[in-house]
Amino acid sequence: MKENIFNHEPTRTNTNRIKNSNSKFVVLVWFVVNSLFTVSVFAQEAVPWWLSLEYGKQKFRGGDYGAALMLFEDARRDRRVMYELMEKDLIAFLSIGEVRRLGDSLEKVEQFAKERYYISAASALDELFYRIPKSTFKNSALAALAAFEGLQNFPEAEYWIGEVYRVEGELPLALEQYRRAFDMRGSFEDPGFVITLQYKIASVRGSRQENNEMETVLLSIINNNDTLWSDSDKAVKSLANEEVLSQNLRTQGVYVQGVSVPYNEASASFARTGMTKALENNGVNRFLELFRYNNTSVEQAHRLLGFYYVVRGRAAQPHLMFSFLIQNTVVIEEIRKRKYDFSFTTLSALMEEINKSALLLSYINEVEYFKTAYYLGSSLFRNGHTSAAIGLWTFLAAQPQAGEWHNRAVMQLRNPQPEPIVER
Repeated sequence: MKENIFNHEPTRTNTNRIKNSNSKFVVLVWFVVNSLFTVSVFAQEAVPWWLSLEYGKQKFRGGDYGAALMLFEDARRDRRVMYELMEKDLIAFLSIGEVRRLGDSLEKVEQFAKERYYISAASALDELFYRIPKSTFKNSALAALAAFEGLQNFPEAEYWIGEVYRVEGELPLALEQYRRAFDMRGSFEDPGFVITLQYKIASVRGSRQENNEMETVLLSIINNNDTLWSDSDKAVKSLANEEVLSQNLRTQGVYVQGVSVPYNEASASFARTGMTKALENNGVNRFLELFRYNNTSVEQAHRLLGFYYVVRGRAAQPHLMFSFLIQNTVVIEEIRKRKYDFSFTTLSALMEEINKSALLLSYINEVEYFKTAYYLGSSLFRNGHTSAAIGLWTFLAAQPQAGEWHNRAVMQLRNPQPEPIVER
């Protein structure tokens, strides 16, 4: 059948050709688009574990906790997979006959891997030395291999997973994550972060009313990071032990000339005793005029233990004294940055300087400055140092911005009395 040139309708045969052509065109377009999509997907590099962690932090701070949790878990998994593969590559390389004949010399093994182009093994060693100083392994290839097991841990990711659980109210899960991160603390890139982690554990313990466990964690922070406190404690224990020993020897007729204490312990004990006497006998203004202590990492531990002890009738004064001294040391040092000739005279004068700085006002709010001052006064009063306690309460009574602690100080000045004890 011929096509009618005067009619624009094509014949059946030509119609089928057009349909077939259109189908082929659609298939071709689909193939090209699909190929481009596949290329674009595979062209993208996998997100490294450390970047997943940073993306997770961004999501967390933005309140998208579900996405943050997935990213933290991705980071944990990807890091483990990467270092497991590197460990396997290095094991395979060390198993080669020629390499085994080199012995345990890490330098020879590394040189052999680079000279013979064992790319995977050489890359694994480069990554290892980037994370851990090469000198740590003392030229031992086996020690280097063993280090990969520790690198597979990712305590930062464990911590941030715990943070997600904490903000969502899943405190048991949060605590489990924090403890897992603490068990991996040797793998922290920032060793100082261990203290932050311990404070998180103590906070969760406190929220769950697990007070004994909270106390243990806070004491651990102090004993491990406050040498002034720990050395002075050791001096007291050494003196007590030697006194007992001396007394036993004397009862046996043995002459004992005296006791000896290591210099650092004796020095710490002397400083702490001087601080305590200055506060108790001369009041807080003289105390802060004479002493400075800038160990900010333990301030919170001393403060929280002081609050916990004071309402239970326990020895809170030493911890609150340390906390308040650290707080005021930070404040005075910050004031001297902009007013180099500043010298401390009284708490009231110091407060005038604090009120001029938004930064310092934020700081004293963060460290519960007024609450610390109030409870330090309460602990001094309970221990019989009424004059020193009244000095602190008088300061607070002149600070309306102290809120509750202003009001309670005013009441104490009218009718001083020990803080009520809360039974466990």
